[in-house]
Amino acid sequence: MSKTALSKPTVDISRLNGIGFIGVFAILIALSGCQTMPNGSSKASSTTAMNNPLTIGMPVIDRQGYIAYVEEQGMGAAKVSTLYRIHPDGSGRQLIDQLNGYIYAPAWSADGQMLAYSKQAARQHPKIYIYDVKSGSHNLVVNAEGSNLSPSFSPDGKKLLYSSTVGGNADIYEMQLNNGSTKQLTTLSSTEVQPSYASDGQSFVYTSDKIRAGRPSIYRYNFATANAALISTGGYAASPQLSVDDKRLAFLNRRKAAVMMLATRQVINLAETGLDEPARLSPSGQYAVYPTRNSNLGEQGGQGSLVIHSLSGNTSYTISIQSGGLVRSPVWGR
Repeated sequence: MSKTALSKPTVDISRLNGIGFIGVFAILIALSGCQTMPNGSSKASSTTAMNNPLTIGMPVIDRQGYIAYVEEQGMGAAKVSTLYRIHPDGSGRQLIDQLNGYIYAPAWSADGQMLAYSKQAARQHPKIYIYDVKSGSHNLVVNAEGSNLSPSFSPDGKKLLYSSTVGGNADIYEMQLNNGSTKQLTTLSSTEVQPSYASDGQSFVYTSDKIRAGRPSIYRYNFATANAALISTGGYAASPQLSVDDKRLAFLNRRKAAVMMLATRQVINLAETGLDEPARLSPSGQYAVYPTRNSNLGEQGGQGSLVIHSLSGNTSYTISIQSGGLVRSPVWGR
């Protein structure tokens, strides 16, 4: 894996209203031709810790955790994607993976010791890998023909949900990680993607356009009954994630990063980010993270940022990534 220069993130505390516009959500990511970078060893790089009042008040489980995210540079065949992890105060940035191509939708295991993600090199379909934090290894776990995306670990770390077009339509599959055996969970003619386990392992949420093609909604699948029920959000909704206590749902609400209180169906719209990205919850469920980009910049440039938002205090701060690329798919783990 080739190395790139790591620029130090900077933190700016502020109250953020809406920023820019989110582009139209695409349920399936179009495959693009890319060239693979030469492989090689790469050491992790750290940054100076930031003195941030908002992080000082965070629960330890959030403050000592890591946010994994993707930085994108260039376009088309020149696209370079880099996967990092960073503490929520902007410190301790470490490079996890990089390629000339695309990295999609990282997801932490419940204990924060594994990170699953998809990556797509030149003239290849997206494959799912698992990064082991302790050993630093990257293991290929899903290599079926088609688009293999949106992995999600079961609470015990023994199984993996993901979506794949291996059967033609985009459907959701569950894999036993100890032996690779796989079960197809959805079989509709519509598009079923973006699965995410509930913390008790008895259900998962996902995105489907089965009511109206191209108009996604969020559903909850129950393993015991093999049935799915609509979670009403009032319209276009995608990319769901449940909090550990099952009280909040983070998602993409039309063009906004949003969080819903499940008991009351109250939706908190955090921002129009200028990207096709949802909010993601911290391990405690008290904070959310989402990426932004400057709204006046073209597709090839711009300073990307991570926004950390307190759901109880309604305050936010940004971690600015000054490498000139887009910041995508942040996810917060222990």
